[in-house]
Formats: sequence, C-alpha cells, structure tokens
Amino acid sequence: MEKDVINIHAELIDGCVRGDRAAQNEVYRLYSKAMFNIALRITNNRDDAEDALQESFASAFKNLRSYKGTATFGAWLKRIVINKAINVVKKKQVETVTFEEGGIELLAESDHGLWPEEITLSVEKVKRAVKLLPVGYRLVFSLYLLEGYDHQEIAEILGITTSTSKSQFNRSKKKLEKF
Repeated sequence: MEKDVINIHAELIDGCVRGDRAAQNEVYRLYSKAMFNIALRITNNRDDAEDALQESFASAFKNLRSYKGTATFGAWLKRIVINKAINVVKKKQVETVTFEEGGIELLAESDHGLWPEEITLSVEKVKRAVKLLPVGYRLVFSLYLLEGYDHQEIAEILGITTSTSKSQFNRSKKKLEKF
C-alpha cells in the first residue's frame, strides 16, 4: 500500500526547475537551517557543514529535474546533504578524536530519589559526547538515531555491510555510556 506524497512546496520547486532565483532563494530559506544541522552532525565542523550545505543546494538545483516526487522534497534534499557531508568527511580523512579529555559526567539526581536508569543528561553534554566519537561511530550513530535511517540504508550510504553498521552503532552507544 503506497502513500501518496503531497509536496507542500510544489509551486516553489516548479519555479526552481524553471531557474527562478526568487523560488530558489525561498527554498533555500525554508530548508537551509535543518539541512545545515544535518551536515553539522555528520561533519562535526561548522565550515565543513557550510561547504556541504552549499554543494548540496547547488547540486539539488542543478539536478532538480531528476526529482520525481516519490518522496517529499525535504527527504530528497536530506539524502543529498547526507551524501555531500559524508564526502566532505571522507575527503578530509578526519583523525578520530580520543576520549582523553575526561568523561562527561552524568547529572545524577540521586537526592531526588531517581534510580540509575532515570539519570538524565544535558543536551549540550550529549552533543559534546557525540562530537568526540570516532568518525565512523559518529556517522552511523547520527544516521541511525538522529536521521532515522535503518542499518541497511546506512550500509548502502557508507559503502559498508549491514553488520558493520550495527556494530558501529552498538560501539558508539557503549562509548557514550562510559561518559
């Protein structure tokens, strides 16, 4: 049973196909912040994320005629951003960051009667911990948990096996649990 995809920005996308700069600017305005955040989670570097974002929009506008409308425009663009961000990471051959800076402390609320399972983490501390993950772990963790891809899709995107994706994800969780 297939769902019909309703594209709420169909007129803007048609304008972009025609080369309408105002339509392109509006599409960029609507999608750039979310797409930048995706690129930043993957690249772990603001400048690299900006580069990936610009390359993504240039590629999207250039290849917009290939957009078939079988998925939302946002999902189509997200896949481009993820691929460009991964390419940036691969090009830089980023060295993995070690966890030598010390662990990230958990904010235990034991005084308030919470059990260890109920320990909370601040969002900023989680973000810092994810940034410290080795590149492979961070990519799989971000794609699976934050972007919603399954391990088969991650394997195809990264050119790895499904089992490698699963093990990288499990290892990333274990690394994060230590902090």
